[in-house]
Amino acid sequence: MPCEGRVLDARVHFCERELDPPLRISTGLITAATEATAEVTVRVRDREATGRGAMYLSDTWAWPDRTLSHEQRDAAMRGLCEEIAVGLPALCGDEAAHPLELGMRLHHAVCDTPDDPPALARANCASPFDAAIHDAVGIALARPALALYDEPFATPTADALFPGASARDAIVRLLRQPVHAFDAWLIAGAKGNLAQALAPWVRDRGYHAFKVKILAADNGEDAALTAEVYRTAIALGARAPRLCADSNCANADADSVLDYLERLRALDPEAFGALEYVEQPTGRDITVHAFDWRPVTRVKPVFLDEGLTGVESFEVAADQGWSGFALKTCKGHSFALVAAAWAHENGLQLTLQDLTNPGLAAIHAALFASRVPTVNGVELNSPQFTPAANAEWLPRLAPLLDPRDGTHRLPEQDPIGLGSTL
Repeated sequence: MPCEGRVLDARVHFCERELDPPLRISTGLITAATEATAEVTVRVRDREATGRGAMYLSDTWAWPDRTLSHEQRDAAMRGLCEEIAVGLPALCGDEAAHPLELGMRLHHAVCDTPDDPPALARANCASPFDAAIHDAVGIALARPALALYDEPFATPTADALFPGASARDAIVRLLRQPVHAFDAWLIAGAKGNLAQALAPWVRDRGYHAFKVKILAADNGEDAALTAEVYRTAIALGARAPRLCADSNCANADADSVLDYLERLRALDPEAFGALEYVEQPTGRDITVHAFDWRPVTRVKPVFLDEGLTGVESFEVAADQGWSGFALKTCKGHSFALVAAAWAHENGLQLTLQDLTNPGLAAIHAALFASRVPTVNGVELNSPQFTPAANAEWLPRLAPLLDPRDGTHRLPEQDPIGLGSTL
């Protein structure tokens, strides 16, 4: 088929990025992250092209094993990336296929194993290679990676998920005309002076959307923090603040999430009204931490995030009553696109986050959001935590990576591939 590419070789290199300020989530404090950048060469018909993909390897989020140090987990994830680079042609089937099929083969080959690192960390390690494959095929054909769905093609690894159709058909129904502007979201937590932390972003940069990092140790405290973020934003001049809440799997069960929401509604009805959704609040293995979410989703939507690591979780999530999927390109471009299409076909909603990724990975997430409809647009946090990592892309992409008016903006002309040529 015209868009079929064959992986020829790959390589990866690493760069450690400091987070300033550090990011505190329920599984620990993130002070630094390894940025993995993959380069993949493909052949499409008689053309060869090399694409790039980048992603933070976030062990604290993807592999929160307290028996291992950050250094040990980070080293293991770097090692897995190096193994993937050496074996990428074989992991993708050693034959030409559409980049979606190549990416899904890679996802299954790397993630469908019980070994450590766990599936989420494995998907994280494979993701820059998947992105680089799509970037390379797009470059070879001089087309955007999300515009490679005009003609039918087979995706044996995913077509069975769409009875009576195909993955390609579902993706075509999902994709919209490109949108180039999104609200900028800011992470807000309990540490320090909240007004002092938010003021530069609200007053100087026009931010009005906030993700509240709750810890789920005390629902009363979490409700008070959520209300404080809302009230502080109002006092600083934010227009119509938007809120979401994320405990990173720290809640004990669905009842505790409902209790948090009811406490917030009683404490501050306006802040409750501004809260748009909750990201995965309970344990990431939803077959073990299995709850009926319908009593909660009648109050606010709840999105599956850390538990969304394989296609087997799609039906389970729908049966349990989750509102939809919280997508991240750090789980793989192909997997995220298939998950989004499945959700769209089955009446579920979508959100999109970026794992605080800068530069090329942030561009990738924004391009994904431009074509895939989500509740929140896209959450791009690198201006807040790793602004120095965006230096290569500034000032030419300042409207995207250094927003000053509360809005991330992509160039009006969609780039070829996944943005490495911008």
